[in-house]
Amino acid sequence: MRHLLVANAGDCRAVLCKRGTAVEMSQDHRPSYLPERMRVEGLGGYILDGYLNGYLSVTRALGDWDMKLPLGSDSPLIAEPDIRRAILTEEDEFLIIACDGIWDVMSSQYAVSLVRQGLKRHNDPQQCARELVMDALRLNTSDNLSVIVVCFSSPEPFPPQRRRLRCCNLSEDARNRLRSLLGGN
Repeated sequence: MRHLLVANAGDCRAVLCKRGTAVEMSQDHRPSYLPERMRVEGLGGYILDGYLNGYLSVTRALGDWDMKLPLGSDSPLIAEPDIRRAILTEEDEFLIIACDGIWDVMSSQYAVSLVRQGLKRHNDPQQCARELVMDALRLNTSDNLSVIVVCFSSPEPFPPQRRRLRCCNLSEDARNRLRSLLGGN
């Protein structure tokens, strides 16, 4: 039995591909997320224009020490991660871990579909991560970009495309010239 353990604090996201469907394994800790907003306001913090205390776009972070109160105090900005655990099955194909520069411009399902297609084409998770970055740039992301793709199983490749033969009619003259070129009479 294989286990997946995901811990996050901030706005990076982990998305599991389960047979082509995106399953979010983490919660973005943004001021717009109601439970985080309520926690922040309950501790005396405030949300201004979508920012914690009018300054930070996340409500949990490992850094940003200047925004945290002294150890032992109840600070609106915390480093405590959300932790999720899952038992991986044969349906679980890969995990995408990416920062908000990706998720600001594409949905989890879009990213899963893009990576899944890439893995079927070339089976290279590193190339899939590059393709996600390139697509985010194409979609005009305005933030930094970090992506990791972790594969749990080998993808089934797309079935090979059969070339379609087109039938066309040749004139008698064209058939005769073709025969003479091929050495037949």
